[in-house]
Amino acid sequence: MLTLGIDSGSTTTKGALFDGTQVVRTAILPTSANPRESILALYHQLHSPEVTFTVSTGYGRDLLEEADQKVTEITCHARGAAYLNPATRVVVDIGGQDSKVILLDNGLNVVDFLMNDKCAAGTGRFIEVMMRILEEDLASIDEFVVGKHPVNISSMCTVFAESEIVSLLATGADRGDVALGVIQSICRRTAVFAQKLSLQEEVFFSGGLANFESFRSTLQSFLGLKVNTHPLSQYAGAIGASVVAYNKAKRLQRV
Repeated sequence: MLTLGIDSGSTTTKGALFDGTQVVRTAILPTSANPRESILALYHQLHSPEVTFTVSTGYGRDLLEEADQKVTEITCHARGAAYLNPATRVVVDIGGQDSKVILLDNGLNVVDFLMNDKCAAGTGRFIEVMMRILEEDLASIDEFVVGKHPVNISSMCTVFAESEIVSLLATGADRGDVALGVIQSICRRTAVFAQKLSLQEEVFFSGGLANFESFRSTLQSFLGLKVNTHPLSQYAGAIGASVVAYNKAKRLQRV
């Protein structure tokens, strides 16, 4: 039996197939100006007659009429993080346009959470815009900031930060120093936000930025806690949705 989880995010749409034991396939597409087209394209890419249950999550979860159930991203990110690292009790997710902090109990149930979707300055969208100004590919950011010295980015707004970076470059600031300053700005804001829940345990870092060691290590330094991640961290929401789908399908089989 296979189940499908699809996470319709603001920047990317992710999917995962789960067989009850392991994630057997993942896929990702950019979320287009028409999110329904993206979620439907991913659904058709991953769905097959073997798929018995589909759960959608994320901003566009209600757009997939073919889904058997729609589940909030908080639940799915928590389940996905716990699947990728069963010791997880704290999840910090930096998405394209929001960031989330989720606390789990020993039964891996959500007991508290915070979501910041009011400002883009602590999100993946912020770093994408800044890297575009720096004329550097985000995918190579780890190499780009090796041995660099961070420039302080004081602006707390994406628009003002963009102007600040343009001014720094005009004065001859090193692009790698500026990029590292942007990373520190995002991680500092995330850590301050996360510590509103008085974190005391190891953290699982999910979202697209979790793919980069420069973000993981910087976030760890600001939190003062060990920060873990996983090669599939970007798919945590979709994986969690597929796990929720599997559990639901099993319950239906017993009825």
